[in-house]
Amino acid sequence: MDPQKTILIIDDEADFREIFSIKLAAAGYHIETASDGEEGIKKVRELRPDLVLLDVKMPGIGGEEVVSRLRGDPATSFTKIIFTTNFGDPNDVGTSEALAKKFGADGFIQKTENIDTLAALVDSYIKRKPSGED
Repeated sequence: MDPQKTILIIDDEADFREIFSIKLAAAGYHIETASDGEEGIKKVRELRPDLVLLDVKMPGIGGEEVVSRLRGDPATSFTKIIFTTNFGDPNDVGTSEALAKKFGADGFIQKTENIDTLAALVDSYIKRKPSGED
């Protein structure tokens, strides 16, 4: 992985940010975090990360609103954004992916996903073209 790719994790749960940060840093990614939607939007604009892992349900500005704002800004409209959540059926990936697309995200990762497969999932999303660039 060269040059090092930057991933921004936006989530109100400190444990999730820490666990995913450790795992993805060990896989060679540069990790930045934000604890809410407002901070996350600012960091996306400043950092221009290669990928954003965005919690769907957060107090204040939730994931859907964050995506809407980022997609509405020409400077951030093609940012790769992957929703993360504990909700939904982990066995129903098709529905989760469809909901992510409906709200403008590029994909979906279940927070309960096997932590050992996380880096591979993230890598697969980084290699995809962002929505709207097909």
